[in-house]
Amino acid sequence: MVVLNKIYTKTGDAGETALGNGTRVVKHDMRVAAYGTSDELNCFVGVARLEAPGDVDAALARIQNDLFDLGADLCRPDMEKDADAEYPPLRMADTQVARLESEIDAMNDALEPLRSFILPGGSALSAHLHVCRTVARRAERLAVELAAMETVNAAAVKYLNRLSDWFFVAARIANNGGKDDVLWIPGANRD
Repeated sequence: MVVLNKIYTKTGDAGETALGNGTRVVKHDMRVAAYGTSDELNCFVGVARLEAPGDVDAALARIQNDLFDLGADLCRPDMEKDADAEYPPLRMADTQVARLESEIDAMNDALEPLRSFILPGGSALSAHLHVCRTVARRAERLAVELAAMETVNAAAVKYLNRLSDWFFVAARIANNGGKDDVLWIPGANRD
């Protein structure tokens, strides 16, 4: 177990940081942006948990743990060298994607079909989950951009895609099973 007794390292003062394999990169490196955004998302999930009842809170706790797995995956470049690493790098697994899909399916079974776009809001939990959804989409865009430049675990990108869907459906559940969703009325304020 690593014990941290010194919070500041001073190693980033020149605008660089270390990746999971020890490589130093600038703090605005695309890989840092991708895993940094997953960390930001994790913080928003923590805020959403303040409003979440039992089962939803437990699901969000699992997601928070997965997001640390995701950050560990994204901060480690050179997947092709994983077998040679001193310690096996942690990578996202398709089973984590499948769990999200199963949970989305179960939540969808409790909802009426959506017949209109909805506006973020309704309940406090729903509003927080919509923020999580949009940050997950941004993290996904960054992971996809990173994947266009170098190798990225496909399960990590899939996870982010499913996760934003999970947040959308969970936000509807948080709005009284969709009954309190705030519907978009196209052009409502043009007159």
